[in-house]
Amino acid sequence: MPCVRSFLGLLAALAACGAVAFLGYCVYFDRKRREDPAFKRRLRDKRRARQQKAERPCAQLWDPAKNEKLQELFLQEVQMGELWLSRGEHRMGVEHLSNALLVCGQPQELLKVFKHTLPPNVFEMLLHKIPLICQWFPFAKQS
Repeated sequence: MPCVRSFLGLLAALAACGAVAFLGYCVYFDRKRREDPAFKRRLRDKRRARQQKAERPCAQLWDPAKNEKLQELFLQEVQMGELWLSRGEHRMGVEHLSNALLVCGQPQELLKVFKHTLPPNVFEMLLHKIPLICQWFPFAKQS
């Protein structure tokens, strides 16, 4: 028993020495990193970039590379909405038109067009759908 106890004590002492050495290593290199002027400059640049990115979230949504795919999705949703409305399925038509409204670059203009082209009851259903869109997709623009 004494042999096992001394072995466990030695193992514990080695683990403690290893932990202290690791913490010393971390503190030493952290201090060296923080004192580096290039580190401070890079940190400031990252913070500025992050702040500028947060100030303009719409720029991320309307990336020119994604613009073509968004236009295709918009046209597809409008066509599907028109198709369902022509079949008399107003609920499905409004669903697709609200999806088109979600990806549209100018939702107010699209609502004006819908107001003049859709039957009043369908347009009313679409207006009731707008708050639901804003709840589901918080990044959606208010219209």
